[in-house]
Amino acid sequence: MEESRRKFIRQASLVGAGMLLAKNSWSAKSYKRIIGANDRVRVGVIGFSDRHKSSHIPSFMNHYKELNFEVVGVSDIWKRRREEGAAIWKEKMQNDVKAFRNNEELYDSKTVDAVFISTADFQHARHAIEAVKAGCDAYVEKPFAETMEDNRAALKAVKESGKIVQIGSQRRSGANYHAANDFIRSGKFGPITMVELTWNVNQPGRWRRPELLGVLKETDTDWKRFIMNRPYEPFDPRIYLEYRLFWPYSSGLPGQWMSHQIDTVHWFTGLKHPRSVVANGGIYVWKDGRRNWDTILAAFDYGPLDDLSTGFQVTFGSRMHNGDEHPAEIYYSNGGELNLNTNTVSPTGGLTQKMASAMNMQANLLPEVSLANTEKVVASANTGGDVLTSNHVRNWMECVRSRKQPNAPVEAGYSHSIANIMTNAAVHTGYKATFDEKTQEVMANGKIFKY
Repeated sequence: MEESRRKFIRQASLVGAGMLLAKNSWSAKSYKRIIGANDRVRVGVIGFSDRHKSSHIPSFMNHYKELNFEVVGVSDIWKRRREEGAAIWKEKMQNDVKAFRNNEELYDSKTVDAVFISTADFQHARHAIEAVKAGCDAYVEKPFAETMEDNRAALKAVKESGKIVQIGSQRRSGANYHAANDFIRSGKFGPITMVELTWNVNQPGRWRRPELLGVLKETDTDWKRFIMNRPYEPFDPRIYLEYRLFWPYSSGLPGQWMSHQIDTVHWFTGLKHPRSVVANGGIYVWKDGRRNWDTILAAFDYGPLDDLSTGFQVTFGSRMHNGDEHPAEIYYSNGGELNLNTNTVSPTGGLTQKMASAMNMQANLLPEVSLANTEKVVASANTGGDVLTSNHVRNWMECVRSRKQPNAPVEAGYSHSIANIMTNAAVHTGYKATFDEKTQEVMANGKIFKY
């Protein structure tokens, strides 16, 4: 058992070292277009969404002058949004910003070097493929992918392109999260025994857009282009505007919120995905026609794939009612806890010497440690230019220039998407979901899960 534990820690350390090396390595393909220190980086917007408007814009504005970036084009298939986006960006940039009817028009214009992608959840991976194949770097919002088919295709395209892709997992640009990662990887925390992730909000209007439902007309957009590779169904403004409520256009709670938190598990441990997932929940409060649950509890088994005798459990609980808007991430070892709400390490709940002595054991209580340089996670619908997102956008911009890998490279998106899709499989089949390493497919009840 002790040898298995040591092997697990060694594996995690090696993976972590590999990730660190990858972060500082430069792909030969990345040299195809080196942007000079005096060259202005021209940026396009793929999807003028609420997320882009409320968070990307103020974050970009914090850094664009210093790093010599500018926005030059907005692509959105809805006439109203592309015109609004072009007008807002023209006022911000004080230069001409063109509105494009679709991504092909934007890329065919040969006017952009990099893009923000903040379209509907199920479109992110496919839009990332388009971007890198057009020769652009990209900032891609999470969830990265909602099917393994899209996930595999996007990972392959990004890796082959050598382009700089930052996944919108902004915790990876938080000093407190880096401090937590360093503490856990140092070995001082001890083996992780449990992780509790929660995200509860009481926001009745979250993901609803009633004020726009009567405004959006099918003639003003491109419905077939919107649904991409999902099964066809007739035009529905609710699906278009409120996609986060409707499977298979979004998984809702797992894709929107769990993908942020489960990413820290992969980052801190070096593990790429869960060994298995089970889930339960339902639509208990908001009987408004949505398809996605308003309440979920998912349980994950994590650990080395070749040694099932060692590992730990992760739980994710989320409800869209009776919530305090304080997402919690608490890591436990037998010596105490690392709490990313309070940003402290403490001996809380750890094995005391008195308890240990009765079992002829040695206690290893954790010290009281503060994780310095803390940045608060914002759980409101529109975060604004919060510190984590601003840091993350800046990191991407810097890496577009340096050609170094960003804080949340494509592999991070691939991994959180596996966990997300496994959760979806458990939700939609009622079975325990697993992952086939050989085929890179999510399995449930012996079958490949797709929708």
